[in-house]
Amino acid sequence: MGLNDALVELTGTLAGLTFAFQNSQLISLAGLITGIAASLSMGASEYLSTKSEGGEGKNPGRASLYTTIAYILTVFFLISPYFLIPDYFLALAVTIINAVIVIFVFTFYTSVAKDLPFRKRFFEMAAISLGIAGLTFLIGIAMRIFLGINI
Repeated sequence: MGLNDALVELTGTLAGLTFAFQNSQLISLAGLITGIAASLSMGASEYLSTKSEGGEGKNPGRASLYTTIAYILTVFFLISPYFLIPDYFLALAVTIINAVIVIFVFTFYTSVAKDLPFRKRFFEMAAISLGIAGLTFLIGIAMRIFLGINI
């Protein structure tokens, strides 16, 4: 769940920031701060959720740590193009490709582990993530125009 949240939230945030800021350094900085804060939040939520379930053999600390690490790794994978590619639109394109790669790997893993159909789950998750990225890209355009902010 944390990994799916990272994909949707951060890909959408990066898309919105790309048009709003139009500066790879600012996008990567804002995305990194957002991603790390969200990683810590998801880890804390996982801890509380696992602890409240109280299931035998479940370790809330370990569950929290795994969620936080998975989320942070996803954050760095999605943001890395902005550190490496000066053209922010190209960086966004690579970020979206990275998101699709993570969706593919995550969906394949859960499909095999839980014996679920792969194709439908992959396309559903990809459509949600990319749809939100597109929507927040438009929100970034709107905020830049309506607020008259040029960075």
